[in-house]
Amino acid sequence: MSSTAENGEAVPGKQNEEKTYKKTASSAIKGAIQLGIGYTVGNLTSKPERDVLMQDFYVVESVFLPSEGSNLTPAHHYPDFRFKTYAPLAFRYFRELFGIKPDDYLYSICSEPLIELSNPGASGSLFFLTSDDEFIIKTVQHKEAEFLQKLLPGYYMNLNQNPRTLLPKFYGLYCMQSGGINIRIVVMNNVLPRAMRMHLTYDLKGSTYKRRASRKEREKPNPTFKDLDFLQDMHEGLYFDTETYNALMKTLQRDCRVLESFKIMDYSLLLGIHILDHSLKDKEEEPLQNVPDAKRPGMQKVLYSTAMESIQGPGKSADGIIAENPDTMGGIPAKSHKGEKLLLFMGIIDILQSYRLMKKLEHSWKALVYDGDTVSVHRPSFYADRFLKFMNSRVFKKIQALGSRHRPDLVPSTPSLFEAASLATTISSSSLYVGEHYPHDRTTLYSNSKGLPSSSTFTLEEGTIYLTAEPNTLDLQDDASVLDVYL
Repeated sequence: MSSTAENGEAVPGKQNEEKTYKKTASSAIKGAIQLGIGYTVGNLTSKPERDVLMQDFYVVESVFLPSEGSNLTPAHHYPDFRFKTYAPLAFRYFRELFGIKPDDYLYSICSEPLIELSNPGASGSLFFLTSDDEFIIKTVQHKEAEFLQKLLPGYYMNLNQNPRTLLPKFYGLYCMQSGGINIRIVVMNNVLPRAMRMHLTYDLKGSTYKRRASRKEREKPNPTFKDLDFLQDMHEGLYFDTETYNALMKTLQRDCRVLESFKIMDYSLLLGIHILDHSLKDKEEEPLQNVPDAKRPGMQKVLYSTAMESIQGPGKSADGIIAENPDTMGGIPAKSHKGEKLLLFMGIIDILQSYRLMKKLEHSWKALVYDGDTVSVHRPSFYADRFLKFMNSRVFKKIQALGSRHRPDLVPSTPSLFEAASLATTISSSSLYVGEHYPHDRTTLYSNSKGLPSSSTFTLEEGTIYLTAEPNTLDLQDDASVLDVYL
């Protein structure tokens, strides 16, 4: 939820700084959110459980909360306001689907003051975090709220089919009206837990146009970096075991196809990296910001809310990493190219951007000046393909051992030509040869490549990748020794 949204989840804002949104003080917004949600969710408990019907997605309930109070609402010291709740029964179903009980939802949002977060994006949205780290509350524009309303039936269908998703989990959509001003807010899952320090945070779109953190952002204690920063800092990518890698890529592919079907683009992957090797030092330097609340009823465990559960579901362990560090907060175990043990926290954010007329015009204008394929705004199908290709080839890779005679290396596993080229770069600045007489007992790296003859084979020997082909399947001249491969 652009990259403005969930990016803010990683960086606590300055507590002594009073911000305004639409000429309304953030303290008044926070107070109205807690009062309004406290009333509407409490009132909802009196309604009987039943199946969600199509008309439930379009219901809007409204209550007026005067500052002096009324027979139904408490008195408060904020200006009079009206609080609207969109699709209350539908969102109640979503919360139940994720294992969030009404009492826990109210306790998380209303028991303690909300924490304001800084926003590294350009939207101007306000971000609030509940004190128990469970929920993010974000202000959204009218068009975004309207778009989310239209998404709800499809969102309902998708969650029933695929509850394990990296897409944002929406728990409520509300609107505060005061003095002729409408402030719309959405309650979502928190992707980056504060209790686990993020040594690096990235907002990735798979785009390169202006995708570098600004100087102002870099000066923050916990900056959110972008695609070009990742390619510079993590040029070898992040490595997973085979099962985790396959689960992650399958989830990303499924989520991107869902977004494409809704004509959504300009979303990001918010990626938080916790380096386990630094954990001990961190604990010595600063205590955890979160401590369990003994007064909390039942200490809820939100289903599918962690990164690991979002791609594999509960019951999976992170093998040795979990055994050595039991408090992983649901992070996905990975390794850097340096061999550092990592825990990754991630989620797709900023999905409330539809490819409407203004976005089409924005892309057309940028394409005149820059390479149209590098800008973030793009048609949904192209955006999804570019996003997946970037994640698959540059960000996430699979740990794979190469043969018994060679030193085990970390190599990409995706069967494509650009991955083969990436492998050549990783091992050495090697060449690509074609030959008929190289022995076939060398370690086979890749075979049956799409677009190549069925008997073509990539082989590795002493830092060089060879392409071997049978004479009757590849028509070459006698003196041909090099095959040009267009990547």
